[in-house]
Amino acid sequence: MTVVASPSDASAPAPPPTPDAPARPCTERTARMSAITATASTSTLKESLKRGVFWNYGGLYFFYFAVWQIFFSFHGLWFKQAGLGETNIGLINTVMAITALCLQPLYGYLQDRLGLRKHLFSFVVLCGAMVGPFFVIAFPALMGWNVIGASVIAGIYMSFVLLAGVSVVEAFNERASRANGFEYGHARLFGSIAGGTITAVGGWIWTNVNPDSIWWAASFCALVLGVLLFVAKVPDGARQAGVSDEPGEGARVSKETIKSLLRDRSFVGFVVLMFGTAALYDVFDQQFSIYFEQHVQSGDPVGLFANVVTIQIFAEAAVMLVAPWFVNKIGAKRGLQLFAAILVVRVLGSALVTTTEALIAWRLLAAIEMPLMLVSVMKYITRMFDVRISATAYMLGFGVAKSLGVAAFSLPFGAAYEAIGFSSSYLIMSVVIVAVTVAASFLMRNDKGLLAPGQNDTDLELDPALAELVPATPTVATSTVDIEELSRVDRD
Repeated sequence: MTVVASPSDASAPAPPPTPDAPARPCTERTARMSAITATASTSTLKESLKRGVFWNYGGLYFFYFAVWQIFFSFHGLWFKQAGLGETNIGLINTVMAITALCLQPLYGYLQDRLGLRKHLFSFVVLCGAMVGPFFVIAFPALMGWNVIGASVIAGIYMSFVLLAGVSVVEAFNERASRANGFEYGHARLFGSIAGGTITAVGGWIWTNVNPDSIWWAASFCALVLGVLLFVAKVPDGARQAGVSDEPGEGARVSKETIKSLLRDRSFVGFVVLMFGTAALYDVFDQQFSIYFEQHVQSGDPVGLFANVVTIQIFAEAAVMLVAPWFVNKIGAKRGLQLFAAILVVRVLGSALVTTTEALIAWRLLAAIEMPLMLVSVMKYITRMFDVRISATAYMLGFGVAKSLGVAAFSLPFGAAYEAIGFSSSYLIMSVVIVAVTVAASFLMRNDKGLLAPGQNDTDLELDPALAELVPATPTVATSTVDIEELSRVDRD
C-alpha cells in the first residue's frame, strides 16, 4: 500500500525513516508503487472542467446510469403492472445478485489484466442496448410460458447490464480517473445528474406515452454510451500514472495476492460492512416505490414519486461535489460509518412515520447516503489495499459482498413484505444494519491520514471559496523502504 503525507495531518507529519534501518531490496512492486506516487497528480474540479477527457468519462457515467436509473426507478411498478407479485419481483432481484456474485470475481481478474482496454465495458454496453427488445418483446412471451422462469431469465439478463455490469463500469472509470489525473467523485457526479434527469423523463414517458417506452429509452441511452466508449482515449501520460491499456501490463493477480487480500483484517471488515449496508440500501429501494404508492392517497403517486427521486438525485449530484473533500477530511472509514447511520435513520423513519411529507423526506436522505458510500468505498480501497489490483478489490470487497447481501436479503424481505407488511419488515432491516455496522467497525482500520497513489492536497479543492481553506502543502512521496515497511505493519 502506498502512503503519502496527508494535508489533514499537516500538524503531525510522519517521522522520517530511521537512519540505521536495514536497507530492503527495491523490488519491482515497490519501485512501481513509488513511481506511481511520484508522477500522478489529481486536478481540481475547475481544472478538470477544462479538459475534454473529463467530459468524455463524465458522459460514460451519465448514459450508463441513465440505464441504471430507468430500471431501478420503474422496474417494481412495471413488473407489478405486468402481473408479478412482490415475491417474484424479489426473485428477480435475488437472481440478479446471484449472477453478479458468480461473475464479479472473474470480471475483477479480467479487468485488472485488461487495464484500460474496453472489452468488458463493451460487452456491458451491448447487453444494455438490448434492454428494450427484451422487456417489450421477449419478457411477455416468457411470462406466458412460465412466470418463475421469466423472473429467473430477467434476473440473469439484467445482472449482465446492472449488478455485474456496474462493477466493470466503476472499476474501469476509477482506474481511468487516476490515469488521467481527475477526481473520481467529480466524474461520478454525472451519474447522479443522469439519475435525476432520466427519472423525470421516465416519469413523463410513463404517464404520457406508455410504460413500455421506458425500456426503449434505456436502449437508446446504451447506444449513446457505446459511442462515447468508442471515442474515449487514454492520454500518453496515463502510463506514467501506473495504469496501462496494453494486455498483460496490468496487475498480475496471483493466488497469493488474493489470499493476502482476503486475510487482511480491514478487507474482511469492509466486506462485512458492504454485505449488510450497501446491499440493504438496494433491497430497501427495490420496492419502496410500491410502499410510497400505498401511503399517498391523493393525486398521482407515480408522478410524485418520480419528481421526488428527481429532486433527490439532483441533490445527490450537489453533494457529490463536496463529497471527495469531506471524505478526505474525516477519512473513508468514517464516511462509510456515516453512510450506514443515515441508512438506519431512513429505514427506521419509513417504518415509523408514513405521512406523505415524511416519506418524501426519508427518500431525500438518499441524496447524502449515495455520495458518501461511493466516494468512501473507492478511497478506502485505493488507500488501504494494493492499487494495482483495485478492480479485484472493488469487485470482491464491494461487488461480491453487496451481491451476496442482495441475494441473501431480497427474497426474504420480499416475502416479509407480503407476510408481515412493509413497516414491520423495515424495523427488522434497521436492526440488521446496526448490527453489521458495529461488527465491521471493529475490524476495519482507520485510513485517515492516508492518500491513494498520485493524490495530494489539491484533491480537497472544489471551488475558489473552498480552496482558500486548504493549505497548499505539496505531496510527499515516501521512499520504497517506507512503503515496504508501512505496508508490512499495516497488515499485521
